[in-house]
Amino acid sequence: MMQPATDQPETAQSPRARWEIAVLLLVGLASGFAVGGFLGGVLGAPLGGWLLNSAEPGAGVIAGVKKGFIILGALGAVAGLVWGARGRFNPQTRRKLKRFYSIKRGYISFLLLLGAFGCSLLGELLVNNRALLVSYEGKLFYPLSPFSRIHTGKEFGFQKDRSGQDYTFEVNYRELKEDFAKQKSGNWVLMPLVPFNEYENDFREGLVHPAAPNFAMQHYLGTDRTGRDVLARLLYGFRITMIFALVFMLMVYLIGVVVGCLMGYFGGWVDLAGQRAVEVWQNIPFLYMVIIVVAAVSDLPFTLPAWFKILVLLAIMVVFSWTSMTYYMRTAVYREKARDYVAAAQLLGASTPRILLNHLLPNTISTMVTFMPFTVATAIISITALDYLDFGLPKPTPSWGELLQQGVANLHAPWIVLSAFVAMVVVLTLVTFIGEGVREAFDPKKFTTYE
Repeated sequence: MMQPATDQPETAQSPRARWEIAVLLLVGLASGFAVGGFLGGVLGAPLGGWLLNSAEPGAGVIAGVKKGFIILGALGAVAGLVWGARGRFNPQTRRKLKRFYSIKRGYISFLLLLGAFGCSLLGELLVNNRALLVSYEGKLFYPLSPFSRIHTGKEFGFQKDRSGQDYTFEVNYRELKEDFAKQKSGNWVLMPLVPFNEYENDFREGLVHPAAPNFAMQHYLGTDRTGRDVLARLLYGFRITMIFALVFMLMVYLIGVVVGCLMGYFGGWVDLAGQRAVEVWQNIPFLYMVIIVVAAVSDLPFTLPAWFKILVLLAIMVVFSWTSMTYYMRTAVYREKARDYVAAAQLLGASTPRILLNHLLPNTISTMVTFMPFTVATAIISITALDYLDFGLPKPTPSWGELLQQGVANLHAPWIVLSAFVAMVVVLTLVTFIGEGVREAFDPKKFTTYE
């Protein structure tokens, strides 16, 4: 797939295109952060329990996981960026990527999904109950900035809120915008497109929940049964689902590719023992294990943060989902290792890691890349189904499964179930189109001549 930038003389290398640099940097950043974060979390749990003393049971383990994930994840991201900056695609991979660009349905679907995911990553700028900008008496305030402190109503000239309470808490920026407009004093507030966050309950007078879509109230897709904005829940649920699916894909590939390569390359008793172990592992019922772990986590004598529960769920899904990739990689490596270039590398004294990483993996890239979009689709469907059954993301984390569950329970409010259903259909359709385009672009029959 790619070769180090130092493999050839500098004069023999053509300059890299911008898209190639961007793709390599993005892949390196995501892969490095995911792998480093995973290793950091695994190593940080026992170290945190041993080194970090806390009065609350389990707090040291949780803190160790968090610190290890952040530290090693950041180091992995830096290492991935260095790898991406120095690496380059080989000519065959460039031709495959250019072919994918020529398959318009897959390429346009990729751009649409990438744009939607990018918007979700910037969701706070589009959907939030905090103002983007506040101009008061000639001064500008940036409430949405992560470095901004909480501003009370008294800072903007209001001693009491609308209910008569002393305004010593964070100001309601929607009400502040209305009050500034009534005063006509030149002060103004710039709010996001949807001025609600994903957890906020809207109890304004005149709203009966679940409320139908109302542009005047700025609930463009209505509210759910507790008064939370459906569009806000949908956007943040999409972001969490996509991040979950992408990390799931990376971790499944990390384990499946390593195990499959070792089985296919060494063969013999390694292959035999690996196949039997994979068969035994596949027969463990996944849903039962999820139910058992969710029940065990719920019965712990201490409270786990939501992010830790999400990591536990991700770990369970990865542990029971990597086995299918091993068969594909085993077959691909077993076929490729019989070719002449592998025998030539062995005769030249190349080490096993060099043969696997520099020769076999680049020639089995079609197998890996072809299944990536469908692995993402599987993760999206799985996490949504688990959320629907109350075995997924911890409440009140926004999720599509929870919206579907609410919609089915409140069929008199069809905007809830329709919003989640349409969003799922659109995203899964885009992922399917991307998968078809990738499969056609990386078809080995178009780039390989078999003997």
